[in-house]
Amino acid sequence: MPSYTRFLTMISTSTIIMYGLMYLNTFSLDHVYFSETRAYMALYMGAVMTVVMLAFMWGMYKNTFANVGIILVATLVFAGSLFAVRSQNPIADVTWMKAMIPHHSIEILTSSRANLSDPRVQALANEIIEAQRREIDEMQRLIAELEGRTSPPGQ
Repeated sequence: MPSYTRFLTMISTSTIIMYGLMYLNTFSLDHVYFSETRAYMALYMGAVMTVVMLAFMWGMYKNTFANVGIILVATLVFAGSLFAVRSQNPIADVTWMKAMIPHHSIEILTSSRANLSDPRVQALANEIIEAQRREIDEMQRLIAELEGRTSPPGQ
């Protein structure tokens, strides 16, 4: 009989990996910050994956009481983390900027690497790149100031 500990370990590991994968499309490594928002997103994805995987493996995991409990907990984790992402209620100044920097970095990556041929579209992409870099620099300065440091990381 499969182990519920192994199932939990598999779900936890996958959720952590999903969190990390969300950073693969950032333009620059110095744009990677811990993001509370992305953590909530990874949690709700992990919660959904828990239910889906358990449903596919229901025959392997015979304890109906445990299975229903897992589904209930996954549902609560999903609802709580979705609420946190959608409301942004727990997100404050620094945590907001640490979530926005990777988001802006994605715009730099996609705008700088797209195969653009129309000069108007290329001009728009260049404006986006410039704006996002300026905003990232400003957010990094504000984070350093609000965290009591004198300069942004790497400077």
